[in-house]
Amino acid sequence: MSTPTAVVTGAGSGIGAATARRLAAAGYDVLLTGRRKDRLDAVAARITAAGGRCSAHPLDVTDRAAVRAFAETLDEVHVLVNNAGGALGTEYVAEADPADWSAMYEANVLGVLHVTQALLPALTASGDGTVVVLSSTAGHVAYEGGGGYVAAKHGAHALAATLRLELCGEPVRVVEIAPGLVRTEEFALNRFRGDASAAADVYRGIPEPLTAEDVADAVTWTVTRPPHVNTDLLVLRPRAQAAQHRIHRTH
Repeated sequence: MSTPTAVVTGAGSGIGAATARRLAAAGYDVLLTGRRKDRLDAVAARITAAGGRCSAHPLDVTDRAAVRAFAETLDEVHVLVNNAGGALGTEYVAEADPADWSAMYEANVLGVLHVTQALLPALTASGDGTVVVLSSTAGHVAYEGGGGYVAAKHGAHALAATLRLELCGEPVRVVEIAPGLVRTEEFALNRFRGDASAAADVYRGIPEPLTAEDVADAVTWTVTRPPHVNTDLLVLRPRAQAAQHRIHRTH
C-alpha cells in the first residue's frame, strides 16, 4: 500500500506546523504549503529529522492560478487540511477598515475554496479523501470587535457544511474543527498588528489555553477514524473557556 498523502495549508507556523508534524508522525507523506519558504523549510527539516516524509511548497492560497498549478502536480491526495487564515484588527463594525475585512475573507474563505476546488479530483481519486476546514468558535458565535473575523469564519463554516451536503455519496469526508482560545506564536500578534503587549493580554491569567499541538491532535484523530466515520463538527476549547465570553482568569 502506498503512503497516504496530506496537504496542509499555512504549515509554516502555529496550528499548521503542528498538524504537519503530527500527520507525518502518523505515517502521512505531508506536503507543506505556505507563503514563507524559510518557515516551511524549518518545519520540513524537523519532520525529516524525526523520520517523517514531507516536502515544502511555497504557496499563497489566495492566488487561484498558483493553487491550480500546484494541484496539477498531484494525482492523488488523501487529506487536505485547510488551515491558512487569520484575523486582522479588533475594531468595532462602525470603525472597521474594509480592506481588513476583504483580506480576512480572501484568506479564510476564498483560500479554502481555491484549494478545495483544485484538490477535489485528487481527493476523490484516492477513494478515501478527507477535507478538514479549520474554522473557529468565531464561526458560530459573534463577539464585539470581531466582526470581520466572525464574518469570515461563519463563511468557512457555511462552506464546510454545504460541501458536505454536495459530496454526499462521494468517497470524501468533510470535517470542520472549530477551536476556541488557542495560544500560538503569531495569531494574536498579527491580529494586534505586532503589538506584543496587547497580544499577550489575550491570554493573561488563563491557566492553560489550548496549544497548536492540541488542535493538531484533534485534526489527526478525525482523519484517522475509519473511512465510514465522519466528524462533522468538533469544537475545542480550553477548560478555562466555558463559552466565547466566559473565561476563567487567575488574575
